[in-house]
Amino acid sequence: MSKGKENKPHIGIYGKRNVGKSSLINFLAGQEISIVADYKGTTTDPVKRSFEITGFGPVILIDTAGVDDTGEVGKLRIDKTLATIDKIDLGIIMINNYSLDEYEENLIAKLKSFETPYFIINGKSDLFPTDETKKSKIMLKYGVQVIDFSSVNDNSSDAILKTIKNTIPESSWKINSLVGDIVSYGDIVLLITPIDIEAPQGRLILPQVQVIRDILDNDCVAIVLKEKEVDAFLRKTNIKPKLAITDSQIFLQASASITPEIPLTGFSVLLARYKGDFDNYLKGTPQLSKLLDGDKVLILESCSHHVSCDDIGRVKIPRWLSDFTGKKLNFTVVSGLDNIPGKITDYAIVIQCGGCVLTRKQIISRLKPAIDAGVPVTNYGMAIAYIQGIYDRAIKPFVDISTGDSEYL
Repeated sequence: MSKGKENKPHIGIYGKRNVGKSSLINFLAGQEISIVADYKGTTTDPVKRSFEITGFGPVILIDTAGVDDTGEVGKLRIDKTLATIDKIDLGIIMINNYSLDEYEENLIAKLKSFETPYFIINGKSDLFPTDETKKSKIMLKYGVQVIDFSSVNDNSSDAILKTIKNTIPESSWKINSLVGDIVSYGDIVLLITPIDIEAPQGRLILPQVQVIRDILDNDCVAIVLKEKEVDAFLRKTNIKPKLAITDSQIFLQASASITPEIPLTGFSVLLARYKGDFDNYLKGTPQLSKLLDGDKVLILESCSHHVSCDDIGRVKIPRWLSDFTGKKLNFTVVSGLDNIPGKITDYAIVIQCGGCVLTRKQIISRLKPAIDAGVPVTNYGMAIAYIQGIYDRAIKPFVDISTGDSEYL
């Protein structure tokens, strides 16, 4: 499956002002894509740069402002720098002359809190003598690799690239299959794709495109049709699909058309398993039935888009959930990776979209504060299936419901 820009592994470059972060990015990218100057504070905001690591693949490098910036504006820059840590798959901390203090310690603590791997680069090594003793002490204390680097002497590229490849988690770059473990060569997969007001003009939405590509990558046959064509198609062709996948908004209609012996799930449910926190979604979804009057519900959209009068996250889910519970609920919608208002414990449940434009790490980090605080989390498709009474059927392709062994059901 091809990766969009946001689905590439993200690598954050951190350190004090003027330690050589931008020089490192230019060095890795093989071109001057970040401004380099001898004075402090050249980089003011996190900037994303896309480039290809030979023998590894495409990544996004994030150039950040110095963590020792000063003044009120400097504090805002530091806050923006630290706010990127929950969105990256690998951190690189740059230092000079093997010196670490409270600034780097704060970075390391933040990286560890999100279980994000990192290593250290001792920059400007052409200006300071190599000290193997100091280097060994740092490696022993933090348990990470330390690499000497100079943009003047091009002699450390192999070590840096090798360390990136060895340190970045496999889950951030290995392309798993959406349906590869439930379909086989030649299987027919039926995709029910409504074309409504939210569908982009002349195109399918991204989750549908991703699933079609994954079906083809697994040497299966994809049949794509609108919901009103399903009954006639199945009746006229007598085709029995191995799997049917529907847009979550029409789960009930699809369930009525697809006979029970044919597995049925949703595009958003597939994404929940592919890159979301599926186990915690399974735990959290049934908590929808326990919501009370006055409860606050947090809805997380991964992308920013034009809001229609029938928007799934802002209109339909709030309406369906209010009708389902019969309770007066308060809904907060947050787009992209914007800050969540208030404390996470203010919310009774969090509903995350499929996250087609985000990396798995970004979604996991987004949900982590809620999970750590014991706030239930679920996913658009799983929540809709639960509200519409076909939750068991939607997750059955991935969970053995018949055994009753799962703690989630």
